[in-house]
Amino acid sequence: MTPFKIIYGIQQVGIGVRDADAAFEWYAKVLGADMLVFDDRKMATHMAKYMGGEAHQKRALLAMHPNGGSGYEIWQYQDREPQGLTDSLRPGDLGVNFITLKTYDIAASYAHLQRHQTEILTRPASTPDGEQSFFFKDPYGNLIQLKGGNNSWFTQRYGPLGGIQGVGIGVSDIDQAKALYADILGYSLVVCDEIVPLAGYTDRVRRVLLRMPAYPQGGFSELLGSSEIELLQCLDRTPNRIFADRYWGDLGYIHVCFDTKNIHTLIAECERKGFPFQVKSEATFEMGDTNGRWGYLEDADGSLVEFVEAQRVPLVKRFNWRIDLRQRDPHQPLSRWLLRAMRLKRVKF
Repeated sequence: MTPFKIIYGIQQVGIGVRDADAAFEWYAKVLGADMLVFDDRKMATHMAKYMGGEAHQKRALLAMHPNGGSGYEIWQYQDREPQGLTDSLRPGDLGVNFITLKTYDIAASYAHLQRHQTEILTRPASTPDGEQSFFFKDPYGNLIQLKGGNNSWFTQRYGPLGGIQGVGIGVSDIDQAKALYADILGYSLVVCDEIVPLAGYTDRVRRVLLRMPAYPQGGFSELLGSSEIELLQCLDRTPNRIFADRYWGDLGYIHVCFDTKNIHTLIAECERKGFPFQVKSEATFEMGDTNGRWGYLEDADGSLVEFVEAQRVPLVKRFNWRIDLRQRDPHQPLSRWLLRAMRLKRVKF
């Protein structure tokens, strides 16, 4: 019997930067994502198709928040100068427009970011789904939404912010995009469908917020928590492709990655439904001290979506303590004490 594919939720969002050390320090100090899950330095051979047809030397760090939520894969070219956008990103441009972080205290989070002299774009206000949120930018110009209302916290001990709980993705046709994000990935619950401006922009944008109908169970679900996808469609202009004429890994949000189980089943399903994987790793691939299998496909607009099936995740390298996921019940969450041990990966500045 072929095992069913499982999508637990968003594992991380990739962010192309010029200086991985400086970026990690900022995300750790200001946003609290100070757990360094891996720090990988090697040739990015598999992604040559999206890097001008050749492999490049890269560094990738996975940073996560001890309060829970999805992580940041901070990605830096080490053999070329990464390129930025020639035109400013506008809501609905094709690709990842913004990430959404969770908070249990919107006022305290707003004050915290003010103290760190962050570029805050909007005051706290109600979102289309009735929660309080505001937008700001990181030091590299990436748009971030901070949003309340999420009750899936691993802990609330480490400040009022948490990790990533969602992404905003620009698409040319929302109904066509749902074939991947709703039907295959399972974000099938339409929370709201509104035409609402975004973060002070005047463009008319259709915004559809999607969530999974049930809380995911298994693996790292207790740590990652629930997640959401907001699809954005321009109504008054033809959107630009964010990575047109640029390499994957250049500056900005480069992909959204989903935590999965039985990725081979997912690969077969996506092939049948018209979303073939463009890149696939070996059955076991090492990212730093972490092992797993991963692959990328393109959504209907050519934006890259990654899937990872983690196999082993190290806790304390010198004692060879690892979380081995290969033989576990995929619907049984890892014990909280084991996930709490990941705090040993916190980096102090």
